Amino acid sequence: MNLGVCKIKLHLPENHSLKGKRQVLKSITTRVRNNYNVVIAEVDDQDLWQVATLGVACISNNAQQVNQVLSKVVEFISQSKFEVEILDYQIEIIPFP
Repeated sequence: MNLGVCKIKLHLPENHSLKGKRQVLKSITTRVRNNYNVVIAEVDDQDLWQVATLGVACISNNAQQVNQVLSKVVEFISQSKFEVEILDYQIEIIPFP
């Protein structure tokens, strides 16, 4: 079994309030959950209105599949119409015996 964890740091340049940030993040998290079989949540920077950090997790028997799914999630967010910029992301695969 393999656990994949991805941390995605986003910049929301067109956002001007925490309420607007929550609307954008809710849209992103809902669409990612519907399109990919992953868990996603805001994990840091909750009080900043133009920066957000999302955590994404995926479990599979195949490490390559986990990496592929998480990479597709990052690509989906970067190519979407959400008006966000990906500042940084990290993918980590943790194997379990």
